[in-house]
Amino acid sequence: MRMTDEMRALRALCLEAGAVLLDYFHGGVAVESKADDSPVTEADRRAEAIILAGLAKAFPGVPVVAEEEVAAGRLPEEVGERFFLVDPLDGTREFISGRGDFTVNIALVEKGVPVMGAVYAPHRGSLYLGRLGEGAVEETVAAGSGDGEVVPLRVRAAPRVPPVAVASRSHRDAETDALLTAMGVNDTVSVGSSLKFCLVARGEADLYPRFGRTMEWDTAAGHAVLLAAGGSVSRLDGKPFLYGKRNQPHDADFANPGFLAAGTSDLVRAAAAKVAEASAAG
Repeated sequence: MRMTDEMRALRALCLEAGAVLLDYFHGGVAVESKADDSPVTEADRRAEAIILAGLAKAFPGVPVVAEEEVAAGRLPEEVGERFFLVDPLDGTREFISGRGDFTVNIALVEKGVPVMGAVYAPHRGSLYLGRLGEGAVEETVAAGSGDGEVVPLRVRAAPRVPPVAVASRSHRDAETDALLTAMGVNDTVSVGSSLKFCLVARGEADLYPRFGRTMEWDTAAGHAVLLAAGGSVSRLDGKPFLYGKRNQPHDADFANPGFLAAGTSDLVRAAAAKVAEASAAG
């Protein structure tokens, strides 16, 4: 993957925002509740402010949809076909519980597709970058350092039989368990935040199903990294999983439908077929 100026900008913003999150993670922070009862902290807000300022400078004129801005009722006047999605702290529950699975997420969307993304897990020291058509990489970021080992990311070309699945640590549900049983899965990795996409991109897992509610900023960056690494994502019915839904009729917010993420499109189709069978059976 070529390290373009655009990718360098996302990388730098992730590292800067991640440093702020680590300060709060180790120092402690008060937790508040948003209107939907989801938790939020000053760490979320400070990290988002850093990212918003940096994107405005590096990508002038490109709209940004960011989680805390949306929660505060601040949206771009026009989203259009090219815009950023930002989640400054995905995995807030992990963060406030003292677990290190939280991430910084920045994605560029074009015509509904996340074409460039950065996912940074500051506590783990792992930074994932991807651009559609150009590949994906993982950088190990040493504490206090801006540079680290960089390795290419590629999904597992042939899923294990049965496949290895990754599932949410905080949002596991009966529908997910039923699908994994139908797929014959007996090896499951649990991890929080957008790292689930990254484990598939690394080839450590084959399948990530999600039935529960997520928002566009939760998934876009990890989705972009997975696509760049050769993976595939669809809705539960096998249709394309796209972004910018607020511009479509009858979709008032940025909520996602359920989805299937996998290392191969064949595995996505197989999982979608199992979902359809379960739905038909009632």
